[in-house]
Amino acid sequence: MAVYFTSDSHFGHGGAMGRFKRPFGSVAEMDEAMISRWNEVVGPEDTVWHLGDFAIRRSAAAMAAILDRLNGTKHLIYGNNDGPDTLALAGWTSVAGYAELTAEDGTGLVLCHYAFRTWNGMYKGAWNLHGHSHGALKGMTRQVDVGVDVWDFRPVTFAQIRDRFTRRRVRA
Repeated sequence: MAVYFTSDSHFGHGGAMGRFKRPFGSVAEMDEAMISRWNEVVGPEDTVWHLGDFAIRRSAAAMAAILDRLNGTKHLIYGNNDGPDTLALAGWTSVAGYAELTAEDGTGLVLCHYAFRTWNGMYKGAWNLHGHSHGALKGMTRQVDVGVDVWDFRPVTFAQIRDRFTRRRVRA
């Protein structure tokens, strides 16, 4: 059972294709590609923390149908575009504005839709995983945007996050 992180899927949001330069020909194509890529990496027994902005301009029924198609146990850390219908979806195991977890290797993780300038455990090795910025915000040490626009439109594990961060530091 793996734990994954993602953010800013913006299911149903045509404006995301232009604004964030998403490589899809239509909203339907974008939604289907993100569902497929999610299910390629996430198994039914895995856990996913979605760090906000799940869907925009979708009815509660349409959002529920998308959420039901996504593998894994799903938690929502809500973002600025997650309205009451999104928060009320039965497919979420939990809904919160913030969470702190411990990764498999004992590393502290601070989860929020927004990037922080400072966070709990920052000086003790904790990481801040966030979304909202769609890859446009330069991260700080141990701060990573887990949004789909940064990670090929699929959820990622903390090991993948750490590996990319480590490779980037070695090249610098």
